[in-house]
Amino acid sequence: MARTEATTPAPSGTGPRGRNQRAVVRLLGERGALSRAAIARTLELSPTTVAGIVADLVADGTLVENPADPVTRGRGRPARTFGLAPQGGVVGGVDVGRTHVRAALATADGQVVAEREVPLPLGHSGPETTPIVLDLLADLLEASGRAPGDLRAVGLGLPGPVERSSQTVGPGTILSGWVGYDMAREVGARLGVPAATDNDANLAVLAESRWGAARGVRNAVYVKISTGIGAGMVLDGHLHRGFGGTAGELGHSPLEPAGAVCRCGNRGCLETVASVPSALELLRPTLGPDLTIDQVIEACGAGDPACRRVIEDVGRHVGRGVALLANLVDPELILLGGPFVRAGEAFLGAVRTGLRRDAIPSVAARARVERGLLGDRAAVLGALALALESAPLPGGTG
Repeated sequence: MARTEATTPAPSGTGPRGRNQRAVVRLLGERGALSRAAIARTLELSPTTVAGIVADLVADGTLVENPADPVTRGRGRPARTFGLAPQGGVVGGVDVGRTHVRAALATADGQVVAEREVPLPLGHSGPETTPIVLDLLADLLEASGRAPGDLRAVGLGLPGPVERSSQTVGPGTILSGWVGYDMAREVGARLGVPAATDNDANLAVLAESRWGAARGVRNAVYVKISTGIGAGMVLDGHLHRGFGGTAGELGHSPLEPAGAVCRCGNRGCLETVASVPSALELLRPTLGPDLTIDQVIEACGAGDPACRRVIEDVGRHVGRGVALLANLVDPELILLGGPFVRAGEAFLGAVRTGLRRDAIPSVAARARVERGLLGDRAAVLGALALALESAPLPGGTG
């Protein structure tokens, strides 16, 4: 994927052609090499328009032709495909969690060259964590034999709603010390490269769409169930963030009007009955105050009836919440992430049961419920994909 130094000027093409060029580059960044016909079909542009855009992008070095790609149509010659041109430099991806930060570097074609995770203290804040992120990226650059100037862009993932206009973390995040903080601005200013922030569930579905279980699926939902619950959505082939950037806050959907008070201030939100803290709260009185979710999952697999019951209950509640979302967006694929998926069918089967019970029958019959393929790496890989979209491109396209 073609990327140049961060000093590349901003694109001068702000009209329809410039917007269409950027749309083509984003599409190929998400899907990999495609034929001109596939580009036209996906972006709903005329073949003539796409042919002109592709020719311009090949001429300025942004795209390369892959004549040997085995994409065929009928019995004719193989369709020529076009992808982002490989160039030097790397992008960084960062996934900040409640107790960890994971960072990775990747080349412009998406090849991960370095990756590392370090612990974070409970209750960490944006100003406290940003220096740790900067040091981690510097260590990865050194470990991979890259100079600081080889970094082109950074994508950042956080477990909470990210306001689209300001790039700040909004209320409702499990990281209260991050509310109102603009990590992208701080990191970008310190490193001198473009930086962008998004919700971790959005980044996970972006990664699954590009490299994982949702590749080639135009309507997919990714639901992460952990300390909180969030959903990322690809609708009609595009990541859906909503008007303000906070679409997919599934964990704060009220299911029990008289239920427990949620940290968001409402009662009976999905998170209050279907999250790691809620599961542990049910089991610790009998299994001990130091019980962890890993121990619960292990005990479930060994046949412990209490742990299995709680995991199945969590799954059925998640299925109810997913049913609400599925009725609205009618996804082809629903992917699940977070620690509960390690319980296998005890959890996945319960989610499917809840979905079938509460969703419109035709929606439930169409939607596949599966475990995400990328596991705990989904958010950091999505952050890399976000960075690849953010990095400047040759010819003033990006």
